[in-house]
Amino acid sequence: EYGGGQTRAHHQGPFRTQATQLLEHRSIASRKTFEPYQVNEALLDLAKPDALFMHCLPAHRGEEVSATLLDDPRSVVWHEAGNRLHSQKALVEFLLLGQITS
Repeated sequence: EYGGGQTRAHHQGPFRTQATQLLEHRSIASRKTFEPYQVNEALLDLAKPDALFMHCLPAHRGEEVSATLLDDPRSVVWHEAGNRLHSQKALVEFLLLGQITS
């Protein structure tokens, strides 16, 4: 058993995970409890061939995601972050000017 994730991986399109504050504040011993739920290359290999990995960042390499998966060709984490940047800039513009200019 792969923490329940292995059986679901065969049907999975995008994989998405995030760091939780619960995980961030746990001791090293209790973090071991979450190791079977880590998203890694082996889990992604079980998914559909076109499956992608997404993460909202910040990611903790070696915890909720393996140390190398963020740099894997199947990861779209950095594209996702870049797209979010444009939304955040538009929000700042709206908050400062009270409108969005085109």
